[in-house]
Amino acid sequence: MTIEKANITDNEILTSITKKSKAYWGYSAEQIQKWDKNLTISQDYIRNNATFKLIDNDLIIGYYSYVFENEKEVELDNLFILPEHIGKGLGKYLLLDFLNRMKEEKIERITLNSEPNAESFYSKMGFIKIGEFETSIKNRFMPIMEMKL
Repeated sequence: MTIEKANITDNEILTSITKKSKAYWGYSAEQIQKWDKNLTISQDYIRNNATFKLIDNDLIIGYYSYVFENEKEVELDNLFILPEHIGKGLGKYLLLDFLNRMKEEKIERITLNSEPNAESFYSKMGFIKIGEFETSIKNRFMPIMEMKL
């Protein structure tokens, strides 16, 4: 298994991984369609943001991406794995790769907006909930989390 920088031509597979991974949490096809714009990874997105793919046997099975807020702060924008690979330690593998990159970049603070179902994963990895906001689904709140390095 390897992690390498995504190519702009990976956009369709990354979009597919995002939507399948989101649906894993029980969201309906209708809801996924409503979120289409937010779940689509465009070629411009990959061109303009640090995006790294997880490859297993020549197949992309997950990825993460991040956005620099400034020279000391980064937002982890995406971290998704195909549903058949969830629960096998690959999310941790991707997140640790990301954290190592951030330490090399001398980043001091990382933030993310967590899928509510993934909040415990990020908490176990050392992120702390610092707030939340209500999403387009009534009574569904998105945790805002941070880690200081």
